Amino acid sequence: MLAVIRVILMTLALVIISLCSILFCLIRPFHRDNVHHTAKYLGKVAKILGLEVEVRIPESVKNIGPVVYICNHQNSYDIFTVSNAVQPGTVSVGKKSLKWIPFFGQMYWLTGNILIDRKNKNKAMNTIDMTANKIREKKLSVWLFPEGTRSYGRGLLPFKTGAFRTAAKAEVPIIPVCASNTHKTIDLNRWDNGKMIVEFLPPVYLSSEDKEKIRTITNKTRNDMLVKITQLNDETGHELPQVKDKNSQNKQKSETK
Repeated sequence: MLAVIRVILMTLALVIISLCSILFCLIRPFHRDNVHHTAKYLGKVAKILGLEVEVRIPESVKNIGPVVYICNHQNSYDIFTVSNAVQPGTVSVGKKSLKWIPFFGQMYWLTGNILIDRKNKNKAMNTIDMTANKIREKKLSVWLFPEGTRSYGRGLLPFKTGAFRTAAKAEVPIIPVCASNTHKTIDLNRWDNGKMIVEFLPPVYLSSEDKEKIRTITNKTRNDMLVKITQLNDETGHELPQVKDKNSQNKQKSETK
């Protein structure tokens, strides 16, 4: 019964927040802080899940200016949990098709997020250039999930290099964001689902010489994030499943370098 009530409340909350955000964005469409303000309210839905979310931001990251944030992408709850960590002047990159989802899609578009056409290979190839240009021209930060998909309990998946190439192109640092495990830790029939921690790591600066070492930097950053996520899981008491090395290696070989 509790699960049913929670699903209804989450759905209503998402619709109401989306509608309010749409109305707000009609006054100032595509404003640089629209995503931040909307994310704050989406993040409050975590309480309906019975989850406490703590966000830790080191001084080295506060007021840093335009950056590329990279975060681990776990499941559909991310919209209500990781949203708590979205900073002012930040937008995300999503599929163009999201725009047609009732209420949420229109909110996602009007808040100023970057929409790309993944089915069109030519346009997809230009995504890095387009995103980098928006970072430079509008002084925006961009939030990306370098795994490219939700992990759904498979651990921290191998990273694609797009986020790092975007940062190098825009000449801005990477800020790794580590979220503790929520896979199979949220039981909708349980009143208290414990705690989740989202912690920002120090900036990763990319120089022009690093453009030839993107894959190496990508792998190192992933390893650093994995260490921190493991520490956060120990603190919250939620173990993170690990991807087997063989699968991880095969995945990396298949990626475009």
